[in-house]
Amino acid sequence: MIVITGAAGFIGSCLVAFLNENNFNDLVLVDDFSNPSKKNNWQYKRYTKILDRDQWWEWLDLNADQVEIIIHLGARTDTTEFNQELLNKLNTNYSKKVWNKCVEHNIPLIYASSAATYGDGHNGYSDRLTPENLHPLNPYGKSKNDFDAWALVQEKSPFFWAGLKFFNVYGPNEYHKGRMASVIFHAYRQIKDQGKIRLFQSHRDGIGHGEQKRDFIYVKDVCKIIFYLMTRRPNVNGLLNVGTGRARSFNDLANAVFDALGTQSNIEYIPTPEDIREKYQYFTEADISKLRETGYTGTFTSLEEGVADYVKQYLIPEKYW
Repeated sequence: MIVITGAAGFIGSCLVAFLNENNFNDLVLVDDFSNPSKKNNWQYKRYTKILDRDQWWEWLDLNADQVEIIIHLGARTDTTEFNQELLNKLNTNYSKKVWNKCVEHNIPLIYASSAATYGDGHNGYSDRLTPENLHPLNPYGKSKNDFDAWALVQEKSPFFWAGLKFFNVYGPNEYHKGRMASVIFHAYRQIKDQGKIRLFQSHRDGIGHGEQKRDFIYVKDVCKIIFYLMTRRPNVNGLLNVGTGRARSFNDLANAVFDALGTQSNIEYIPTPEDIREKYQYFTEADISKLRETGYTGTFTSLEEGVADYVKQYLIPEKYW
């Protein structure tokens, strides 16, 4: 039995789909299932049980001997959320409780950290850096970094655990995310509605408009990495970057969306919103050498291939995975 928290969300629901496709159906889905905008993410999946995120602890205590692993993807993921108390509750403190339950019941744990912990990246993007050397740019990143720092100094830990620093994940099942959906999602909607894509201008010398770069990773590749860690359980017990190791520009991304739709590129550059301008990352690129050292040999979907699959198989027909 596999427990997945955040199972109604973007990455969580995609992981459930991936596991179903690989004949893993004895799944316990944990989340707040009251949000109607997330319903299509989970209602047609194969699973054993669904449990409310605030009320599943007693069930876990009674059924821990049946749980093979907990994959903790549930969190408040809004990078524009500035209520640190709320983020501490839903991210840092909730994750501590999941950790302690895994220790108590001897259950392996994989949990979601974030590349937002790296801040502006002036120290680089190596998962060998200690959290004390990182300076996140927003309260969301701080909440994730705080938990990473806490986990690394615990005397008692799950016998297998991995904290995954997700870079810019995109793909199906993010219809509910609103402003926080991927740039691909928003680009597709903009082309449909206006025939063009709006990208942020650069506010830094030496970087052209749309030439800000990110390590974009297709959610299906993320699921493959989680599956590898879940089934192989290599000698990790620490933090791991989950990205492709190759930064690509927003211009590249925009052109990939136009290509997927078979239309000519039409990009408009707009000022970066004032509320995020000073905290905006201009470059991210995962150092994935540590992931490779665990024995993971999987290849990554190129940006062009991933965008084409996402647009053609999911966004155009308005399908879920």
